[in-house]
Amino acid sequence: MRRRRLAVEQYVSGVLAGHRPTLAQAITVIESDLPSDIELSAKILDTLLPQTGKSRRIGVTGVPGVGKSTFLDQMGMHILRDQGEKLAVLSIDPSSPVTGGSILGDKTRMEKLSVEPNAFIRPSASRGSLGGVSARTRETVLLCEAAGFNNIWIETVGVGQSEIAVRSMTDFVLLLLLPGAGDELQGIKRGILELVDAIAINKADGTQVQRAELARSEYENALHLFAPGRGGWSPPVLLCSAQSGQGIVEIWECILKNEHWQLQTGLRAELRREQALAAMRQMVSLGLEGSFHRDRKIQELLPAIEEMVLTEKMTPFAGARTLLSEFRATRASSDRH
Repeated sequence: MRRRRLAVEQYVSGVLAGHRPTLAQAITVIESDLPSDIELSAKILDTLLPQTGKSRRIGVTGVPGVGKSTFLDQMGMHILRDQGEKLAVLSIDPSSPVTGGSILGDKTRMEKLSVEPNAFIRPSASRGSLGGVSARTRETVLLCEAAGFNNIWIETVGVGQSEIAVRSMTDFVLLLLLPGAGDELQGIKRGILELVDAIAINKADGTQVQRAELARSEYENALHLFAPGRGGWSPPVLLCSAQSGQGIVEIWECILKNEHWQLQTGLRAELRREQALAAMRQMVSLGLEGSFHRDRKIQELLPAIEEMVLTEKMTPFAGARTLLSEFRATRASSDRH
């Protein structure tokens, strides 16, 4: 059953007060596709926007099973207890093909953080969105910033060819990898290596230490094939163990060093402008897609077109052209009236 919505002022005051239940409810509104919620979320975001932009935005990606959630649990406790700061973790899970909801439940895998009052963990389903993030991740970041979380970590679904969207919404991207470079080095997409700010070899403990050292050498050699990143930043390759906490401090220091460098060179402001532009473009795309699917003519025509494509009576290209042509004609007709 749909939960009763609050007034805009209630969401705003609750978020600004750092009230986590209200923040969670506001994110639910942001993620909703209901027309009334879309209008409500716009008002919430417009009101809160002046209170955003003051956090570190950090993306964490890596192959499934590399230990991203365990790593975030350790890193989060370091930020909370040793740095005295707050953090939010936006954990993007694969979607269930049946319900469309999150199927892994990362909150249960961050046992320490999940009970900390200054930590906020939000699992969200990718719902088929490319880029390893949810379609509403950008807006969720803004809500968490307005709620006073000065470290926003985005955990993506996993490394893939399209998993570069996290770069357009974060200031720092960390790629977690496993010991044993060999086959894994071949499987990592070139585009990911070009976009990361640091690589960390996780599970570098016990009998895996020697393999981790070899992997570090392999990845350092691979990174030398690329030109330095924007402004001349060269991504370091670090070792860590999310289980024991070894290397967590060094990775945090690397993040702070990169932040200082970005602020000194003016790159941080440039990145934030680009993030805002990317957010606008994404919202335009989502808005157009929403208008397309809400169009009455399209709703009437779509089942028949899909059936013809499924039974190979029409090519996917012809189906798309037919639907788009009908949509444009409907828009033109409404404009004339």
